Amino acid sequence: MKIIILGAGQVGATLAENLVGEQNDITIVDTNLDKLRALQDRFDLQVVYGHGSHPDILRKAGAEDADMVVAVTSSDEVNIVACQVAYSIFNTPLKIARIRTNQYLKYRDQLFHKDDMPVDHFIAPEALVTNYIRRLIDYPGALQVVEFAEGKVSLVAVKAYYGGLLVGHALSTLKEHMPHIETRVAAIYRRGTAIKPLGTTIIEADDEVFFVAATKHIRAVMSELQKLERSYRRIMIAGGGNVGYGLARALEKTHSVKLIERSKERAEFLSSGLDNTVVYVGDVSDPELLEEENIEQIDVFIAVTNDDEANIMSAMLAKRMGAQKTMVLIKRGAYVDLLQGGEVDIAISPQQATISALLTHIRRGDIVNVYSLRRGAAEAIEAIAHGDSSTSKVVGKTIGEIRLPPGTTIGAIVRSDEVLIAHDSTRIETDDHIILFMVDKKHIVEVEKLFQVSAIFI
Repeated sequence: MKIIILGAGQVGATLAENLVGEQNDITIVDTNLDKLRALQDRFDLQVVYGHGSHPDILRKAGAEDADMVVAVTSSDEVNIVACQVAYSIFNTPLKIARIRTNQYLKYRDQLFHKDDMPVDHFIAPEALVTNYIRRLIDYPGALQVVEFAEGKVSLVAVKAYYGGLLVGHALSTLKEHMPHIETRVAAIYRRGTAIKPLGTTIIEADDEVFFVAATKHIRAVMSELQKLERSYRRIMIAGGGNVGYGLARALEKTHSVKLIERSKERAEFLSSGLDNTVVYVGDVSDPELLEEENIEQIDVFIAVTNDDEANIMSAMLAKRMGAQKTMVLIKRGAYVDLLQGGEVDIAISPQQATISALLTHIRRGDIVNVYSLRRGAAEAIEAIAHGDSSTSKVVGKTIGEIRLPPGTTIGAIVRSDEVLIAHDSTRIETDDHIILFMVDKKHIVEVEKLFQVSAIFI
């Protein structure tokens, strides 16, 4: 596939890194020569210096025969215009834009279609991060929660702790503990290394366990791996930007929410737009302010300012002063691995949330959901099986008969409204939604081919 990426920032660079090894022809466009040179030194791709919305620059990048333009510059307007140019001049089949401004998103149904602004798919990073955090709040103790098949099934990552019923026991005992609930352990990471989950595998404390289950059973399965935490009620949000504002709006009807914002003008805007959130003007790293607002009673402190260092320091301070849990938005990927699991309980990468949404629209075959996991090393996908036994490599076969790439696990199948946890004897039917986990995403091309229908399949 020939893909043009406009913008060599963190999202553009991460997307290029994800796609460059997957038999794609990648060209990246930016006005920053240093960023382009750095990417060209690291990856096998082409670079073009210039403005991504200019027709001649797009032509130079190969837009005349490109399959896709992905516009992820820092400017919504550049991204929108680039999609328009790609459509009007080059008739590019697929156009994706990152849109961050709420005013555009508010009128998205009227704006984004071929008769006006021909953006085929738009990615709203702040909304993605807000939804991501909301799911973590809904499942206290989870490190990551992603949903498939319109929320019917979930993949959850949890850390196994002493006191969990399954810790020290083999995976096969899960069925004994929960005879009426089915789940499938998709992967186990032990000291950072993936190990294949077998029935005889003993769960150890500190293992990071990814499991798949019907969403309604998630809490029950989590209780096998750690002592269940009580539901979060009191939330403190540090930072009143788009993420903080969106999060407060999403939580204030069901939780007690406090929000700290440095700017007085922004705080006044937040107060007028929020109904039940208490907004404070102040420094998120001010211990006196945190003490005055009873930080020791806060269930979750969520730092989502635009400054990584401010987020990290305020969360560490909040944890030391008694906050039960801390979540931190971190843009620099290198910081995520360093911090998570200490005084920062959960480090959230906005890039990974954005990349997941972008990959959903880029993957070949009928792949309807993609989640980038483990800082981009692993992936979970939802694919739809089409065709019949003569045109499909999966339809009509049992899971045990399918030749899956190394490190790839089928966790569940959603058939209409029924969630089927995968077993070797489970037979795949047309229109089934298949939930897969890949320990190593380098095998994604092989997985895509499994779900591509052939005119003649032998």
